[in-house]
Amino acid sequence: MTTKAAEAAYLAAHLAEWSGKGYAVHNPNGKPLEDLPVIYGFNNGGGPGMLIAQLIAEDGEALGSHCCSAEGYMPYDLGIVDGARPDRHELFRNHYPDGYRMDFVPWDHPAINRAIELNAAKREAAAVQNRQRCCRHPHPTRPACQGAGGVGPKS
Repeated sequence: MTTKAAEAAYLAAHLAEWSGKGYAVHNPNGKPLEDLPVIYGFNNGGGPGMLIAQLIAEDGEALGSHCCSAEGYMPYDLGIVDGARPDRHELFRNHYPDGYRMDFVPWDHPAINRAIELNAAKREAAAVQNRQRCCRHPHPTRPACQGAGGVGPKS
């Protein structure tokens, strides 16, 4: 178990190591930065020592998450800081091949709310499509397949 003092010292060292580095940008076509779509990172809550860092694209696509002991680690662990987590950027480049920029914002940032709304709409559309596809070939043990046309429970 780490002491509070050691925890604070480690976080301070981490922040010092990454201070002065900007947020990552992938801009293969040299577009103006403001024209690039944004991938947002934010603290999505949690409990003491176990916070959920979340990534969401401005189009509503969820692009990852990470458990962190402190918010200060989130920009690095999510790959937001330039040079951090190149493994994550493979997924980001697949999602936005023409470029993107990263930003770390508060959970109540208006762009996060819009991205979450878009994500919910995507999930609902996918659920409807799955129910429709499933109900063309009903299966008695799948509750979603028991309704007429895939909508609602069997009456």
